[in-house]
Amino acid sequence: MAEATTIARPYAQAAFDQAQKQGDLKGWSGVLESLKSIMGNAEVLALASSPKMPVATIESLVLSLAGTSLTQHQQNFIRILADGHRLSVASEISEMYELLRAEAEKSVDVTVSSAFDLSDAQQQKIVAALKVRMGREIRLSCKLDKTLVGGIVIRAGDKVIDGSARTRLSDLTNALA
Repeated sequence: MAEATTIARPYAQAAFDQAQKQGDLKGWSGVLESLKSIMGNAEVLALASSPKMPVATIESLVLSLAGTSLTQHQQNFIRILADGHRLSVASEISEMYELLRAEAEKSVDVTVSSAFDLSDAQQQKIVAALKVRMGREIRLSCKLDKTLVGGIVIRAGDKVIDGSARTRLSDLTNALA
């Protein structure tokens, strides 16, 4: 994993720099997410990783799967990845790009897991509280996790705020043991 991250870093930075130059951070996010999805397919990954497969064939396969809405710069980026046999780190490139984008936009992706669906009002309260606490714009996504019993778990980058009933019950059990 560390090696993939090391390999992906300069590519993510190059994509980010180009996206900033073009003023299209969101568009590049979509392209990299699409590339991550394409390379997440085991058959495509196997073909792209095969030393017997000509690079031109790999390029045209990935570009055709990526769609026709790619700019010339985005197509060239994919070609560079294919030529350098770096398509296998598309997932890491996408993740690192999103970190760079979030930093530039002064935003953070937050995932809230809860045992029950959160209402819009509850989501807005969570966003408002986190915005004050973190000093950044919040991009919220919610997940349903029935194993929590109650409460919520908030994940923002490497920070976790665990307010779940499951954890509180576990803490109580440990205290009584």
